Amino acid sequence: MQSRAKFVENAATLLGKRGFTQDVDLIEPWLTDWRGRYSGKALALASPANTREVAELVKLCSEADVPIVPQGGNSGMSGGATPDASGASLLLSLRRLNTIEPIDIDSQHVTCGAGVVLQTLHDAAASEGLRFPLTLGGKGSATIGGLVSTNAGGTQVLRHGTMRAQVLGLQAVMADGQVFDSLTPLKKDNRGFDLKQLMIGSEGTLGVVTAATLRLLPAVACRSVMFAGMESITDARKLLVHAEREISDVLEGFEVMPRHTLQSVLAHYPDTRDPLTGEHDWYALIELAADETGAETLDAKAESFLASGFKKQLLDDATIAASESQAEALWNLRDGISAAERAIGPAMQHDISVPVETMADFVEHALPTMNATFPGTTAVAFGHLGDGNVHFHVLAPTGAERGTWEEAEGKEISCKLHDLVTEWGGSISAEHGIGQMKRDELGRLGDPAALSILRSVKSALDPQGLLNPGKLVPLAPAQANV
Repeated sequence: MQSRAKFVENAATLLGKRGFTQDVDLIEPWLTDWRGRYSGKALALASPANTREVAELVKLCSEADVPIVPQGGNSGMSGGATPDASGASLLLSLRRLNTIEPIDIDSQHVTCGAGVVLQTLHDAAASEGLRFPLTLGGKGSATIGGLVSTNAGGTQVLRHGTMRAQVLGLQAVMADGQVFDSLTPLKKDNRGFDLKQLMIGSEGTLGVVTAATLRLLPAVACRSVMFAGMESITDARKLLVHAEREISDVLEGFEVMPRHTLQSVLAHYPDTRDPLTGEHDWYALIELAADETGAETLDAKAESFLASGFKKQLLDDATIAASESQAEALWNLRDGISAAERAIGPAMQHDISVPVETMADFVEHALPTMNATFPGTTAVAFGHLGDGNVHFHVLAPTGAERGTWEEAEGKEISCKLHDLVTEWGGSISAEHGIGQMKRDELGRLGDPAALSILRSVKSALDPQGLLNPGKLVPLAPAQANV
């Protein structure tokens, strides 16, 4: 086995000054997750420029028994791209793998590197009259590799699906340095397991994603964005069912938020304003979208949908954006939630799902249950009602100390909520991944057979346990008791 000193020497030679550093000041910004919950140390920061360099670097790590923590835009929500405190791991940045190949306009797909930023891909597709049908609040920093590794969702899953549905081909470097190359998009391929799907959502624990071939769609020619107020999330659910019956062919997104969450955004961003004149307990942000073939009838569909919703008494008030700037202003209310709530103070933030048809009932049950169980806290839920996925946040009591509160009462809160989610047949991670934040909870609540398979796959593909250690895969009971 190579010594660490020899490994550092070889890695520095392989990647050069631009691709390898042990400079503490250069590494420090990448050692803490976006939420500020997890911080660690790293042996060095490696920034390879292409897949060949990634493969050679991983071979060096295997020979020297150096753990690897892959990282994209460092915008993850579960601590999945943060090294531990030992300082033994190599922080592997994929940000230099930022090449976008020429877009195949006729076939409507594109191959790009793992380091391409989502917003950059959106712009590249738009320049060819196409679009990539996945977006989220962190589109300015999230990278394609990170989105693939966490099977990201976002606000368009209702119509287009998660990242799994967007990936046509994949390239990844395996734990021994072999390159798994399946970038060619095939409509049919029955050569055994779908290995690219195994990589998607594996959070860097099975391989390092270096490139992906992604599907594109015709650009949106017209959209209609609406903001509606109603008495309850149950009414919002009824409005969603109504939308799926009346306008399913153009229904792009359906997001919900309570009054408390809207007020948080309005307070945090001085330039925002309440879209409706009165106050309502719940709100729905609804987007309809059409390409050129359906653009002429979209406005009429939007107006008819709202009119019928009022007639059925599914909403109390609503507005339709009269311009693109107004549409963006409405979406900014949704995209600004995370930052607004973070500014309030400590919170336990959960990304959960239950069956779509029971989500409204779950929220109506869970909100008062959590508030009663933990006096002084404020539970709020918002997000992708149409996907059966909400972000369930429990805000700390006034005066709680950030960091200390999360480690004490905060952990009890998460356990209680995860128990509720499990009782309702749901998942403790809908779109943010498991990372290190929810690994132990997955081990506590996961199906034993599924956990056994998860561990077996990890052991088979990464026998040294070097790929993103401590993330996603729960320890076996015998290991956990050591």
